Amino acid sequence: MLVGYARVSTQDQNPALQLDALNGAGCGKVFTEKASGALRERPQLKAALDYVRAGDTLVVWKLDRLARSIKQLIETVEEMGERKIGLRSLTEAIDTTTAGGKLVFHVFAALAEFERGVIRERTKAGLEAARERGKLGGRPPALKASDLAAAKAMLRDPEITVAEVAKRLGVVPSTLYRHLPKARSTVMEEGE
Repeated sequence: MLVGYARVSTQDQNPALQLDALNGAGCGKVFTEKASGALRERPQLKAALDYVRAGDTLVVWKLDRLARSIKQLIETVEEMGERKIGLRSLTEAIDTTTAGGKLVFHVFAALAEFERGVIRERTKAGLEAARERGKLGGRPPALKASDLAAAKAMLRDPEITVAEVAKRLGVVPSTLYRHLPKARSTVMEEGE
């Protein structure tokens, strides 16, 4: 049996184009949803996946209607494959119930994995090159050594609170506590 799944992203959009294509493809039952692809929980997609049985094929108008990322798409199709359920995309001409369709899908999956690997390698190489040039990644420290020295000097005065020192230095008290754990005591001892 062919089971259709149609999704539009907003309440203003109309799924008529997708529904016409799914009905034209011979879907015996169609599940329709108005939900963003970014949402992980989509009740109608869950209902469609619960409804299909071994030997059935889930049909979508486009792959992006089923998942928002290649990773999510691959996970969904692998789960369906384990249950002996096929996937057919009408616009991308992919049908995992055929040998050619499986091949195309796995090529897409391999390309996506390759792209993730290339991005990881570029990021790592960029960070290493920056380190070699003496640049460190991440945020600059909130407090310089001179700020810490000033904070210590101010905290020696029992009349000045940690909150006041933090305000003067333009940070929150927790930043001072992180750099000066003993700042919690009312008076900082000389040499701390």
